[in-house]
Amino acid sequence: MAAAAVARITYLTSDVIVEARSSSHSLFAETYATVAKSSHHEPTIVQLPIGADVGAALVRNSGASIISLTAPSSSQLVSRLVLHLPEISARPTVLNIAVTDDLSDVLLLRSAAPFFLVSTTGQQAHDNALLAARLARAEHKAVIHVFYARRSDEPVIEIPTDEVLPFLMDGKRGAPSHVSNGLATVPANGGIIERAATIYTPETSSGETSPEHAITDDLALLENFKSYESASLATHQLTHRIALPFTTHSSPDAHTVIFTVGKVDSPLDVEGVTFVQVSLISPLLPSRILASIPSTAKTVIVLEHVWHWSMKWPPLYLEVASSLQQLQREHRPTVYSGILGDTSDVSRIDILKLVQQIPTDSSLVLGSPPASPSATIPRVPTHELSYTKVLTHVFADRLEISNSPSLVESHGDLATTPEFALGRIRAQVQQREELVESIQELLQDNAFDTDLHALLSKWVLAKDDQAKSRTLGAQLVEKLSSSKGKHPAVDRILALQSLLPATSKWIIGSDAWSYDIGASGLHHVIASGLNINILILDTLPYSARNTVDPNRRKHDVGLYAMNHGDVYVASVAVYSSYSHVLQAITEADRFNGPSVVLAYLPYQSESTPALDILKETKLAVDAGYWPLYRWNPSKEAEGKEPFSLDSAAIKNELQQFLDRQNHLSQLVRSKPQIASELVSSLGENVKEARRKHAQKLFDDMLTALDAPPLLILYASDGGTAEKKAKRLARRATARGLSTTINTVDSVSLDGLSKEEHVVFVVSTAGQGEPTQNARTFFKALNAAVARGEQILTKLRYSVFGMGDSHYWPRPEDSHYYNKPGKDLDARLEKLGAQRLADLGLGDDQDADGPETGYKEWEPRIWKALGVDSIEVTEIEPDPITNEHIKAASGYLRGTIAEGLQDATTGALAASDTQLTKFHGIYQQDDRDIRDERQAQGVEPAYSFMIRVRMPGGVCLPNQWLQMDQIADEHGSGTFKITTRQTFQFHGVIKRHLKPAIQDINRVLLDTLAACGDVNRNVVCSSIPSFSKLHTQVYEFSKGISAHLVPRTTAYHEIWLDKKLVAGEALKDVEPLYGEFYLPRKFKVAVAVPPTNDVDVFANDLGFIAIVDGSGELAGFNVTVGGGMGVTHGNKKTYPRLGDIIGFCTYEQGKKVAEAVMLTQRDNGNRAEYNARLKYTIDRMGLDVFKAEVEKRLGYPLAPPRPYTFDRNVDDFGWSRGEDGRHHFTMFIENGRIQDEPGRDFKTGLREVAKVLRGSFRLTTNQHLLISDIPTEDVPAIKEILAKYKMDNLSQTGLRLSSSACVAFPTCGLAMAESERYLPILVDKLEKICEENGLRNDSIIMRMTGCPNGCARPYVAEIAFIGKAPGTYSMLLGGGYYGQRLNKIYRESVTEPEILAILKPMIKRYALERHENEKFGDWTIRAGYISATTSGIEWYEGMGGEGQYREVVA
Repeated sequence: MAAAAVARITYLTSDVIVEARSSSHSLFAETYATVAKSSHHEPTIVQLPIGADVGAALVRNSGASIISLTAPSSSQLVSRLVLHLPEISARPTVLNIAVTDDLSDVLLLRSAAPFFLVSTTGQQAHDNALLAARLARAEHKAVIHVFYARRSDEPVIEIPTDEVLPFLMDGKRGAPSHVSNGLATVPANGGIIERAATIYTPETSSGETSPEHAITDDLALLENFKSYESASLATHQLTHRIALPFTTHSSPDAHTVIFTVGKVDSPLDVEGVTFVQVSLISPLLPSRILASIPSTAKTVIVLEHVWHWSMKWPPLYLEVASSLQQLQREHRPTVYSGILGDTSDVSRIDILKLVQQIPTDSSLVLGSPPASPSATIPRVPTHELSYTKVLTHVFADRLEISNSPSLVESHGDLATTPEFALGRIRAQVQQREELVESIQELLQDNAFDTDLHALLSKWVLAKDDQAKSRTLGAQLVEKLSSSKGKHPAVDRILALQSLLPATSKWIIGSDAWSYDIGASGLHHVIASGLNINILILDTLPYSARNTVDPNRRKHDVGLYAMNHGDVYVASVAVYSSYSHVLQAITEADRFNGPSVVLAYLPYQSESTPALDILKETKLAVDAGYWPLYRWNPSKEAEGKEPFSLDSAAIKNELQQFLDRQNHLSQLVRSKPQIASELVSSLGENVKEARRKHAQKLFDDMLTALDAPPLLILYASDGGTAEKKAKRLARRATARGLSTTINTVDSVSLDGLSKEEHVVFVVSTAGQGEPTQNARTFFKALNAAVARGEQILTKLRYSVFGMGDSHYWPRPEDSHYYNKPGKDLDARLEKLGAQRLADLGLGDDQDADGPETGYKEWEPRIWKALGVDSIEVTEIEPDPITNEHIKAASGYLRGTIAEGLQDATTGALAASDTQLTKFHGIYQQDDRDIRDERQAQGVEPAYSFMIRVRMPGGVCLPNQWLQMDQIADEHGSGTFKITTRQTFQFHGVIKRHLKPAIQDINRVLLDTLAACGDVNRNVVCSSIPSFSKLHTQVYEFSKGISAHLVPRTTAYHEIWLDKKLVAGEALKDVEPLYGEFYLPRKFKVAVAVPPTNDVDVFANDLGFIAIVDGSGELAGFNVTVGGGMGVTHGNKKTYPRLGDIIGFCTYEQGKKVAEAVMLTQRDNGNRAEYNARLKYTIDRMGLDVFKAEVEKRLGYPLAPPRPYTFDRNVDDFGWSRGEDGRHHFTMFIENGRIQDEPGRDFKTGLREVAKVLRGSFRLTTNQHLLISDIPTEDVPAIKEILAKYKMDNLSQTGLRLSSSACVAFPTCGLAMAESERYLPILVDKLEKICEENGLRNDSIIMRMTGCPNGCARPYVAEIAFIGKAPGTYSMLLGGGYYGQRLNKIYRESVTEPEILAILKPMIKRYALERHENEKFGDWTIRAGYISATTSGIEWYEGMGGEGQYREVVA
């Protein structure tokens, strides 16, 4: 109650509140939040982390009318306040400090502040908080208010909120209501308020006063006391309760007076004893003390609540004793000091016993002592363990965290402070020096044997080697313990044996349990010159960087440390680059001297998801807010550059800047003759450019005289709205309108206010959100509407919105349909604009999609502009499609080579990005920081994804090492195993593209046809147990890939610098593809029953291996027509499983593949998006398609042969092949090869590749086989696997069976998270599985960030398809081995809904399933979903069955 009352008054009276905490729980925050809801007064609240420098924060904010501190008492708080109190004491500051059972710490502050109040009840705390605020504001001085915060049920009468401010602003001193004998008194409830007299006149023994012995108070103290009394009277007038400096409970003719400071329960009536409870500790007037002591008193006892007081005499005792010394009378009372305890059980007898103890040499105690609090060990927040785990992983038993929370138990609360750690390390260094001296002293003694001498010498030489010193130290202790020789140095060495091993000493500065070192502490560490490492954590999220105290920024500490010159400094972020963290802390440890490592870990609470930390880190690092770098002064001695900038994005932009800035100067420097040419031709070029520009302006002016101007703005992510806008612009120009087109974000509201006619074409993103290139405009628009502005009164406008009315099918979500278009239309009207034409809406569900609504809307625009009657005779050009780009590309050349040379941008031309796909390259940008970069006015953070062509997924050790190196040198430091059984690199910037591809080709791999409208990477089953069979299908896969690869030489020209023979005399030809290539991508898979790990039916063309009775490969069943891609809401698109059309032999396989592909080439739909083979077959009919294939073959396919599939998951663990070689299948979550805390898979696999005399096999489930290991090499491989924890197969069946695509942040098509989110969802779902006994049961679960289906989600038993950030379609009912499509069960779910659906469903499955019944089969039998019988019928029954059917709008 007391804390809440004080917090309320503090909120209402303060301009700035500094809140300090000693634990994660706040005494005051909840009250602040509650009061804020009802109060018009809004103070600035500065929340300090645990252990922060409170005094510095108060000084920084001291410009306010009143600044208040609310904090629980602690020794750390007091030590940090003391240094600043001289400065704070002369400013209007209220320090509200909560105590529990001891005043020892806070009483240390008494002498440093003019006013010091103590409250022992909740009501008194409320009133004194008011008094303190009034006093601080009126006197412009600091007031310390200490109150007991123990919870109680006592009611607190609070004054109304609206009376607080007038009370505070009325600075007049209150007047006493009565004066008698120099003392002011106000009767109230039997008590009095005393106004200080300048002179105290004691009574004589006869009861008369003795003026010659009068005592005069110090004038400064007296003035402060008058100020206190004035504020006290004003508080009394407001509350009608009296605030007394002393509360006296008198006894007639008292012989003993007991002064108390602290919480005392109701005083007892004890004959001859007067109690004086002191509430005003400062200013404390001697005259007031003496006035409280009757002339009959012979004994004075001062009891203070100071169980942990470290000095001899407590403060009130000294004040009372000093005052009594001034008393000039024959028999002065004797004063004694004692300790006040818990008085709740104190009786009259206890008080009498206390009085009877006098005189005594033992300390006086009244009440029971407080329970000895067990040291509360600060808990390191879960997220911060990521860094401590890295330290533990790198240094193991050599690690010593010198301010570890575990030291609190033995050393007290101060043990976690960096200052304490520094002192502890200094002591250890000194003791180790003593240890070395003792060992050297022992070396001088010849009484010991030569073995001991040799051991001592070795240790001295290796004392700083962290590995050798530990081993030698252990041997030395063993030898000395058993030694018979006697020497004083032996005992000293054994006493200091813990210091024999050299350790890696670290101090950690953490917001949560050990706030950052601060300028003074950091200076001490740096100036010490000790070999000590400091890890300073900065937890401030990038997105909140402008909303908190700027003094919490810690990454500028690095500049301070670097300026010192002899300090190692690094800035790291574990969620950006784990390998960089390892490199930095390893270098810091090796550096001989102080090291400072600044570590970024942006989180707001322990519940912050790791995914949010990752995003915040990316934003901070890529925006340059938290650059990654290393400064190693020791490199200067080696003649090397000490500074290394390690942020890839910043390095790229810096390089581009330097390229642009230095381009001409470099040309001039390398070719001097160019300089004169540049200068001499400049004049003529300028004249010509000016002439052309003037002519264009003249032509534009003539056009503008007759045609009204029209500005067309579009908001588009996928390009559909952009295409419509550009088509509208062409038609407007053809009608004579002066037309300009641009993105919505290209125009400001101010610019828009100057326009006459504007047309918007706006598509919908996510959950009714504006697209990426319209968000800035929408924010400004919403802000202007909120302000009620009318700034667009001259504007006439119209909006055409594009959306999908079925994208959010639930009634409560229906408002998301075309929301950006509707909002834009309404808000423009609110800003004063007038409609040119009514809002038009395009719906993907209409017969012609959005074109249906568009055809109705466009004529209204022409009519409103008066150009509807103009006849347009010019033929409208066809839109440029991928087919045009391919045909005009010169067999995939385009202008790629020229684009690679353009240093002014990190991107390639839009048309070239369609062609680079054929070269295995996708242009992407970092979507995590796209908004941030737009706000900065720079282009997106472009980079490229490179995919390797590696048919069959087999990789040799030297190739693996090259991939590992490419990831580090050219990519993001990680690489990914894809569902197409190959490698994928992300984050490759443009200037690294060519070197990366050359490095790939250097180990006989390439990237040609890894993407694009060609046959892509051919995949085949990884079957370690069938060595001979795998060899055959692998060779078959390579043969298919080689047969169908494009023949263009563009790849070798652009990337490998190989030129055409004889100039261009020999032209390229594509015997299979022709100049148009295929309508869409083409995928081939080879499966080996009984494992369908490749999901053969999900591919355009599949080969199912058939083994004859003798175990030999007889040939393949042929499947055609599989495909995964879908467009949300477009029922013209659907997934499809392949159909078996016959059997072919091994030798016929290549020709069958060619015939199927060419039939698709000539019959695929190139005019529309649904160009995949699955649509071609459904349009032609399976029989007609098969006949066409057989016609091209020249013979019919044989009938299919029987086979059996029973799973599509990988077989994890060790196995042995028919040839006696060994294989290990390891789990790699979602295929990401990276180092992370506890899982250094990238490093571990690099070590495996160095010793492996076999191969690696990649699986289409994104896992890895270490294959073909000779028996004699198995122990070495097992040792490496164990060392890097790669042999851990304890994951749940659900996790082992899950997979995800990349999605955010790099995939341009992603609508939601996938790879980064699926592990988090699995964490929660596997707990449900374990609760129901399904820990080891395999359930195929897949997730993709968009409906294109890269992770083959449509054949999973459970699948999630991204629709918007945090929102997915949920699909159920797929076949366990890929034999059946699943179906949409819920069109829109978030995580809480996913868990709510699956928890009871999984429980039912565990209870009701038949033997060996798989989850997908059970969901159909249980009635949740109907079975999907074919792709074309995929939408039938979507939304669930019967009672489980979803209600849609």
